[in-house]
Amino acid sequence: MIKIIVSGLGNTGREIVKCINETEGVEVFCAVSDHDLKDVDFKIYPKFSDIEGKADAIIDFSKASRLEEILDYAVSTKTPVIIGTTAHSDEQNEKVKEVSKLIPVFKSSNTSIGITVMLQLVKTATRLLDGFDIEIIEKHHNRKEDCPCGTAFMTADAIKEVRNELTNIYGRHGKHAKRQPNELAIHTIRGGTIIGDNDVIFAGDDEVLEIKHKAGSNMIFAKGAVMAAKFIVNAENGLYDMNDVLLG
Repeated sequence: MIKIIVSGLGNTGREIVKCINETEGVEVFCAVSDHDLKDVDFKIYPKFSDIEGKADAIIDFSKASRLEEILDYAVSTKTPVIIGTTAHSDEQNEKVKEVSKLIPVFKSSNTSIGITVMLQLVKTATRLLDGFDIEIIEKHHNRKEDCPCGTAFMTADAIKEVRNELTNIYGRHGKHAKRQPNELAIHTIRGGTIIGDNDVIFAGDDEVLEIKHKAGSNMIFAKGAVMAAKFIVNAENGLYDMNDVLLG
C-alpha cells in the first residue's frame, strides 16, 4: 500500500483525497493544510514539521509559497514528491531541479491525461504547419490568481521546442497592434466557474486548425496526480512529468 501525504485541501486537494480513496493500492497517510475536513480517518497537520511517521510520497496542490517547506521535508525524509501547484518563481524552479538530484520529483502545471496528449498533438501540428500563425487561449474561473496559467506556458514551451524563433506576447491592444511574424500570443479569460479550457489555434491562408481541451472537473488532475504517485515511488532520483508517467 502506497501511503500519500496530501498537501493542500482546496478544490483539487479534496478531489485527490476522493481519488485516493477510490483507487486500489494507495491510501491517504495524512494531509497538510490550512483547511480542515470533517469525518476523515487521517490527521491534518498545519505544517510538515508536525507530521508523525513516514509516508511513501507527497502530492502537493497547495500554494507556491509552501514549496520550500515541502521540499525541505521531502529531502530530509527522502520522500518522493509530486508538485502540481503553479506560479512558482524562477528561483523556486531552480530549487526543484536541485532537489531532484537528491530525490525523485514530479512537476507539472497540469496533470490531466488529456492535456499531456494535447501537447503531443500541438508539437506535431507545429512541425507540420510550418508558417502558420499560432495563438493560445486559456480560460479559467474568476478566482484563479496566476495569469497566464501554467498550462498556457507548458503549451508555449511545447510549441517553441519546434519553432524556437517564436516569442511570447500576452494579449494585444492599441491602434498599432498588427500581428508580427514571430509572435506566439497567449490570451487569458477569467470568468464564472470555468474549471479550465485550453485552446491552440493554427491559422494559415484560408484554413484554421484548432486543438482544444476542456476540463469538466478537478478530478482529472487528481487522477493524473495519483498515477504520478504510483510511478514516482519506484523512480530513480530525477525530475519527471506526465510524459514520463504515460509514455515511459
